[in-house]
Amino acid sequence: QVPLVESGGGSVQAGGSLRLSCAVSDNTPTNCMAWFRQAPGKEREGVARIVRTARYTAYADSVKGRFTISQDSAKNTLYLQMNSLKPEDTAMYYCAADDDCPPLVRDDKWGIWGQGTQVTVSS
Repeated sequence: QVPLVESGGGSVQAGGSLRLSCAVSDNTPTNCMAWFRQAPGKEREGVARIVRTARYTAYADSVKGRFTISQDSAKNTLYLQMNSLKPEDTAMYYCAADDDCPPLVRDDKWGIWGQGTQVTVSS
């Protein structure tokens, strides 16, 4: 069983919105979860992070005020609401989970990853 499965990506014009979902399988260690993205030719970038029990959230400066990370515990699903999208938001988006709650800048420390969902924003 795949522990994390993303969905909700697609193509949208600049200024539009998308909501990404990440379905979490039972028994996946998920004290902390996060969204990362990677554009072609660029390094993977941390976008948003949530400490699930404390509901504490953190965001990259590039998305603050536009993106919101949230969770639905009953559905065991993580979300990323993306508003006011820009062409520079175009990337493959991944959700990740880890009980040790690594910082967003340390993508190498996150232990569990989904397969990704593509977001394309046109100008």
